[in-house]
Amino acid sequence: MFEGTEVALVTGGSRGIGKAIAIDLAANGVTVLLTFSSNPRGAEQTIAEIQEAGGTAHAIQVDISQEKEVKSLFKEVKTRFGRLDILVNNAGITKDGFVAVMSEAKWDDVIRVNLGGAFLCSREAVKIMMKQKSGAIINVSSTSGVAGSKGQTNYAASKGGIISFTKSLAMEVAEHNIRANVVAPGFIATDMTKGMDQAILSKMMDLIPLKRMGQPEEVAHLVTFLSSHKASYITGKVFTIDGGLING
Repeated sequence: MFEGTEVALVTGGSRGIGKAIAIDLAANGVTVLLTFSSNPRGAEQTIAEIQEAGGTAHAIQVDISQEKEVKSLFKEVKTRFGRLDILVNNAGITKDGFVAVMSEAKWDDVIRVNLGGAFLCSREAVKIMMKQKSGAIINVSSTSGVAGSKGQTNYAASKGGIISFTKSLAMEVAEHNIRANVVAPGFIATDMTKGMDQAILSKMMDLIPLKRMGQPEEVAHLVTFLSSHKASYITGKVFTIDGGLING
């Protein structure tokens, strides 16, 4: 699936879906650099799991919403590895609330991190990939970004923005042999969903045709495929992975 020389950057790789993606890419021979913002212990655990399995991984603390830090991150990538083959924009936050009572700060924070971070990282990655004449960018959205979600107008807007951003990006960079696609997970068993009210979760299971939550590893397998040469003719597309929850 890979040649064994590829380098991937996975943002938000200290836990949940990002951790699973980092582990899966490393298991397929990719050297992984993962970022974290406030969970160094989780990042260390991810690195340890990868190394114990014989993979290669490194971690760096970055606030992806800050341009200066993102530029420094990609300077580190160029200095340490000299290349970047895969970018996975996975890092994101939620600050849910109904729009009638949502503060401007909650709106701005989610848009800045989720959408702004994907923009900043993609911009810097493309500069490296254009010189290589190759690369794959996978942006992690959500079913909320495809179909909307009550009480998540800020989150849905950020994730919907990622979809439109990626479609346009794919058109811009195709001539440089760079692909850009979106993975939009539904209900996945992560720390975020573990904290949900069980009654609400039970109702959600009734709406999912497969009658279960997805596992982070299932999302990771899709990301790894889209990052590989096996997906060389796929770009500008949105892949929902949600057990059949939405039609889109």
